Amino acid sequence: MSSDRTTSAIGVAERLADPITMTPDDRLILRELAQQVAELAAQPIEHAKRALWYAHNALSPTRPLIFCDPENGWNEIIRQADLRCESQLAREWEMRLRKEIFWGRDMQDDRVIQPYFDVPHVYTETDWGLHETRIGGQHGGSYAWDAPIKSGADLDQLRFPHIEVDVEATRRILTLAQETLGDILTVRLKTNWWWTLGLTQTAVFLRGLQSFLLDMIDEPEMIHRLMAFLRDGTLARLDFLEQHGLLSLNNDGTYVGSGGFGWTRELPQADYAGQVRTQDLWGFAESQETVGVSPAMFEEFVFQYQLPILERFGLNCYGCCEALDTRWRVVKKTPRLRRVSMSPWANVPVMAEQLGPYYIFSWKPNPADLAMPTFDEERIRAGLRAGLRELRRQDCRVEIIMKDNHTIANDPSRVVRWTRIAREEAERW
Repeated sequence: MSSDRTTSAIGVAERLADPITMTPDDRLILRELAQQVAELAAQPIEHAKRALWYAHNALSPTRPLIFCDPENGWNEIIRQADLRCESQLAREWEMRLRKEIFWGRDMQDDRVIQPYFDVPHVYTETDWGLHETRIGGQHGGSYAWDAPIKSGADLDQLRFPHIEVDVEATRRILTLAQETLGDILTVRLKTNWWWTLGLTQTAVFLRGLQSFLLDMIDEPEMIHRLMAFLRDGTLARLDFLEQHGLLSLNNDGTYVGSGGFGWTRELPQADYAGQVRTQDLWGFAESQETVGVSPAMFEEFVFQYQLPILERFGLNCYGCCEALDTRWRVVKKTPRLRRVSMSPWANVPVMAEQLGPYYIFSWKPNPADLAMPTFDEERIRAGLRAGLRELRRQDCRVEIIMKDNHTIANDPSRVVRWTRIAREEAERW
């Protein structure tokens, strides 16, 4: 299973026959939508929300902030049949603009609508020299995979990934965006090069989940060797992005960690001179795959390899869907840790006492609330109220994040109603 397989940047259109074009009709549709986004971004409420995030991220007392991202539920809010553009690139841009409008006009959470339109680099990236073979997964469904690392000998086939930016295609798409929307929204070249720097998702795809966990007992040296290689490859990737000027600041409305936004005046560093370095950014790691591993084994086989990566960043976020109750003594060693994920499986009272006013309590209520056959507003309200009561008692700095939705039962009103309930309970704070 050794390969030079590459992956392409999300949302770029080099896979299309003639991607970097725009029909007059598509251009008109996008401009009409962009104008609506610009009008929403200019409203005073957006400035007020931005100020809330700045205070919140600085650990100043605020009401709990609310953010709802329907994720896969977007496909039930803005359906493919609702899109009016013809070309695939234009439809991707249309979807992005319509999401902004829904967030600002209908959802009305605390996500700031900004007068920007970001264009990512066009690039390819090789894999780690080996890659899994996925079985199933069509149409967003579940899948299994055949992991390529069968024994320690296979580690010799691993290679660091290599990024190659298509400068000309990037320039052409950026120019197209500027010509189409640039007099309405500020067009920026901005790529989110990673979601997580946690390493274990990659390790599990390469080795298999069961094998990876058993190896901690049966083949510990193999796991140490694998994790060290992934750490070093990730550090080399960060070096490449930094040295080639490919990083962008995320101290704005950029989504950071597994919930929340990057608004902060603590970044970039005081000596920032225009080229973004990792120390000018928020970093993020998690290890959902090792949720059943003891704290000691988590520290030995995972966290010690994440730590050199996290040390490079100016502020850090940690955690996603894993409960951090038992491993908090390890996780709190993260340098400059600011945002901590509290999944639906977290022990809220215990973690509220641990975090207090010293970290952001990034609370993730159960997304099943939006997927059930009936939308039980009273149960949702009662759950939020009980949790917020405990969080207030510990003087926590709270954000309430609805995410990880695979479906909203084909009822777009649910995200609006959930946001309204969450806001009402947050305002009781």
